[in-house]
Amino acid sequence: MAQNEQAENKAAPKKGANKLVIGMGVAMLAMAGGSAYVVLGAHHGSQGGTEPEEPKVVMSKQEQYLTLDPPFVVNFKDDQSMRFLQVGVSLMSHDAASLAAAKEADPVIRNALVMLFSSQDYTILSDAAGKQKLQAQALDAVRKILEKRLGRPGVEALYFTSFVMQ
Repeated sequence: MAQNEQAENKAAPKKGANKLVIGMGVAMLAMAGGSAYVVLGAHHGSQGGTEPEEPKVVMSKQEQYLTLDPPFVVNFKDDQSMRFLQVGVSLMSHDAASLAAAKEADPVIRNALVMLFSSQDYTILSDAAGKQKLQAQALDAVRKILEKRLGRPGVEALYFTSFVMQ
């Protein structure tokens, strides 16, 4: 009788093994179905004429700043003499990724701002309206650089933290 029980145990598969095989089969079907959904869903979405969604930008509630150090020092010509301008610049954004991209693009941004600052006219920069116009032009230059790198302007404001003309 013991031999009969051993023969039955060898012939009959174990119940735990059946559950494992079934579980693996279900998992494989789920993965295949998920893959098909992703592939066909992505393909179907591009056929429908809708633009793919851009990744959402995580905006901080608090303003974040990036100071462009060292301050910019440029010379520019006045009618009578050579003039110097020293400008401290800080960028503000609620998007940390934009400030990180600006930090990585520091040489490009600094070059654009040096060219902008050195092309200014002393008489225009002597009043507040001229400084505000320069500030807007500088912000626009930084936004263009970040737009090329990130696909969005990223920086909300540019501040002159110091402004010395001589």
